[in-house]
Amino acid sequence: MDLTGTLLIAMPGIGDPRFEHSVVFLCSHSDEGAMGLIINKVAPEVQLSNLLDQLEIPVAAESSGAEAIRFGGPVETQRGFVLHSTDYESSINALVVPPGYGMTATLDILEDIAQGNGPEKLLIMLGYAGWGPGQLEAEIIANGWLTAEGTDALIFDTADSEKWGAALKSLGIDPLSLSASAGTA
Repeated sequence: MDLTGTLLIAMPGIGDPRFEHSVVFLCSHSDEGAMGLIINKVAPEVQLSNLLDQLEIPVAAESSGAEAIRFGGPVETQRGFVLHSTDYESSINALVVPPGYGMTATLDILEDIAQGNGPEKLLIMLGYAGWGPGQLEAEIIANGWLTAEGTDALIFDTADSEKWGAALKSLGIDPLSLSASAGTA
């Protein structure tokens, strides 16, 4: 089972407040583990303009820098990641994520964004979510996560506060009908 490029939707009662109502885009998933980015949690008090100032990256006059920065997950929270459309290709290194996304974690993408040469669609995150071998699969079996297909509209165009509910609705699930406890038959 390879879940690369799909969304993980946190179930109520996941047991970790960092993931409560989270939607995670899986950038990679294999027998060696999984890596993903939470796409719906805005990092408080951090905007692109602040980040560019800290990194001393010059900003073109036409670039606003008002892009929100998201909490991508609890691992390496000082490291930046950009989930983006495939119209952008890093000159250093980018991960192509099927079915049509890119993930870049090198400084060149921020430099390009600051100059107005970045990807058309993007989300910038600090940190990522990671799972060891078999850990994610066990969490899915324990009713911690649902999986869904990601779409550009859901990932890039839906308001962060609405992504969790929209992801559930894409599966035909009413968020109000979910329970925090799992049953057995």
